Amino acid sequence: MNVLIESQYLPSVAYFTLLAHSNQIWIEAHESFEKQTYRNRCEILGANNIQRLTVPLHSANSGLPIQKMRIDHRQKWVNNHWRSIQSAYGKAPFFDYYSDYIHQELFKPSETIFELNSRLLTLCLKMLGLQNKLNFTEKYDLTPAKDIFDYRSVIHPKKETEQLAWFRPETYYQVFGKDFVPNMSILDLLFCMGPDSLVVLKKSGVF
Repeated sequence: MNVLIESQYLPSVAYFTLLAHSNQIWIEAHESFEKQTYRNRCEILGANNIQRLTVPLHSANSGLPIQKMRIDHRQKWVNNHWRSIQSAYGKAPFFDYYSDYIHQELFKPSETIFELNSRLLTLCLKMLGLQNKLNFTEKYDLTPAKDIFDYRSVIHPKKETEQLAWFRPETYYQVFGKDFVPNMSILDLLFCMGPDSLVVLKKSGVF
């Protein structure tokens, strides 16, 4: 299966479930930025339930191409995000194993959200043990080639997980809460399950 999907910030388990079941991954590089999506936000699970982390952008309402959406570094968002991640997962079984790599990429200078997302995605694929090569679209096509499945904007904050017919989230250990909370950022799965994360992703997809 060849998948076309948009760039997201530390994407969810559903996002990586798609990638884990794909042969080729195409990232949409020429769309207009869409606000209030996972393109610049993710969700982690902390002591007080779900916490949303948002990367602030310049001109988020402008509809500029995503590759030109500049991060607003006037705000101390990196420090805030990292403190939240530490608070949520500092006691997770595999936090010490992965945290330095995540910290390094987050704090590395990034001018655009697309650049940051791409680096974090590459890192997460490596940590998961997925060998899929990332491809980036050369132009925007409303309708992609017939052999490519279009999942752009399918995984969206305003859509319930239950609406994803192909996603059957496999439960796994989480640090906080008695009830399992599905479809958190991939950080939740990596820090909690470590090398077994890919097994969870494989079991979570129905294609």
